[in-house]
Amino acid sequence: MNEYRWSDLKVGLDAQFETTIGEDAMRRFVEISGDVNPLHMDDAFARNRGFPGRVVFGMLASSFYSKLVGVYLPGKFALLHGIDVEMKAPAFVGDRLTVKGQITHLSDPYKRLEIKAAIINGEGKTISKAKIRAGVHEPA
Repeated sequence: MNEYRWSDLKVGLDAQFETTIGEDAMRRFVEISGDVNPLHMDDAFARNRGFPGRVVFGMLASSFYSKLVGVYLPGKFALLHGIDVEMKAPAFVGDRLTVKGQITHLSDPYKRLEIKAAIINGEGKTISKAKIRAGVHEPA
């Protein structure tokens, strides 16, 4: 886990990580959200709608933006203020995803930063884009 302090941050600083969404994550998301739409639950249903298999919940894939902020950029001292997500393409169970972000703006008076972020699948296709706002709350 990164422990960037406000003085460490610069516009252009970036981070990324890879993750795979598997069966366990899908099952746990259903338990938490209660979303039982067959597009996410039933492989045959998804295939009959022209997809190669079950579609990952958009909010499950987008949840990795929280990890980007809370673990990588800026990390330990982050407090997420908001995320604007545009879902561009579906992800599928078993997809290897790269989550990446770059600081685009810093506001010194409020110790607030903005991050331009994206999630890309293994084929290079953009799954989603996001504008993230976060604060840095360092210990006194």
